[in-house]
Amino acid sequence: MTAETAHPWAVQGDDALRAHVAEELSRTRQRSAQLTDAVDDEDLERQHSPLMSPLVWDLAHIGSQEELWLVRDVGGREAVRPDIDDLYDAFQHPRSDRPQLPLLGPTEAREYVGTVRTKVFDLLDGVPLQGRRLVDNAFAFGMIVQHEQQHDETMLATHQLRRGEPALHAEPPPPADDRALPAEIVVPAGPFTMGTSTEPWALDNERPAHDVRVEAFALDTTPVTNGQFQRFIDAGGYRQQQWWSPDGWAFVQRAELEAPRFWFRDGDRWMRRRFGHVEPVPANEPVMHVSYHEAAAFSAWAGKRLPTEREWEKAARFDPSSGRSRRYPWGDDDPGPDHANLGQRHLRPAPAGAYPHGEAPCGARQLIGDVWEWTSSDFRPYPGFTAFPYREYSEVFFGPDHQVLRGGSFGTDRAACRGTFRNWDYPIRRQIFTGFRCARSLSRDEIG
Repeated sequence: MTAETAHPWAVQGDDALRAHVAEELSRTRQRSAQLTDAVDDEDLERQHSPLMSPLVWDLAHIGSQEELWLVRDVGGREAVRPDIDDLYDAFQHPRSDRPQLPLLGPTEAREYVGTVRTKVFDLLDGVPLQGRRLVDNAFAFGMIVQHEQQHDETMLATHQLRRGEPALHAEPPPPADDRALPAEIVVPAGPFTMGTSTEPWALDNERPAHDVRVEAFALDTTPVTNGQFQRFIDAGGYRQQQWWSPDGWAFVQRAELEAPRFWFRDGDRWMRRRFGHVEPVPANEPVMHVSYHEAAAFSAWAGKRLPTEREWEKAARFDPSSGRSRRYPWGDDDPGPDHANLGQRHLRPAPAGAYPHGEAPCGARQLIGDVWEWTSSDFRPYPGFTAFPYREYSEVFFGPDHQVLRGGSFGTDRAACRGTFRNWDYPIRRQIFTGFRCARSLSRDEIG
């Protein structure tokens, strides 16, 4: 088997790990506060779409999961609010029903998550970080950081759905590299190590590392842009059944789709609504808010296809010079601002071709950040998968109903994004920050 890179934490001491956990918990809570403090209490309690929870539900749910896993399980402390466990169990109450529940109000929710966090910081000073799998390498703390960051991205998507004046603000992303890039790159055939057995905070569906072979293929250098997708629209792509799967065509007809979500016509040009701003659709940004069905239809129209999950990960991680799988396209270092558009820094994707320092060895750009990328793969377990620490994180979603997304978006935090990270959703989803890039199989002449 080819090898994956060991995580830098392997050489960290216990004190450094506790300091890292404390920093990640604090940094993450600052983001949660930014998302919830940006609007008034009435807005926090409003449901902006039946697809999403009220923001105040997400906030208290963050605290509830932190209490269950860290305060009660890891810390063995007395329960703070056992009376609300059922209210904030995501599997008991669908999002559309949550506004009718007797939820904590904004003030009470903030007090609750603050009380829980105080207890967590208290136990962090002395709890063993080894001895059982849940605490080895501070896994439970990392799981909670990632859980909160995932809900922060969900809350960011809720902000995109809300109406009214802009509540969030950020600087624009960096421009595209001014060097001309090839339209596609070629990834040679061969094996690589997919998944991970060494990433301390990797979740169960990323494990274990296993060797897979991928045939040679071509991949778009950058994600498909708005300008490219508009040509599909102008060519009648949404009206021509030939490009769509049966399920995709039924979805187009049922939902009466004619463009990505949040686009609308203003005379002869396309406009979009983005976090309260109305603006012309920028041609050079990766297209966003498209379903799997739209991504697959565009790919067929372009004479290509969506990459498989294996293809995507090999392009993002495999280093042919060493034969190893990197943690990220650029190497093993955690993402920095020069590598990728992550963490809600910019509130929009960067232009296609940005972030040259984040380029993969194969030459592909922006595989991490900007937009989640649809793949053609169903969400399935890896060989040797073991559910941990609970079945409901991954196992109950395995099967043909969910498509895998890779790479993260501008709203994904670095703690919840790496070369092995797997996201999944229904193929009709459009409110999330999704885009795609195309792939194609190579002919015998191209392979040589």
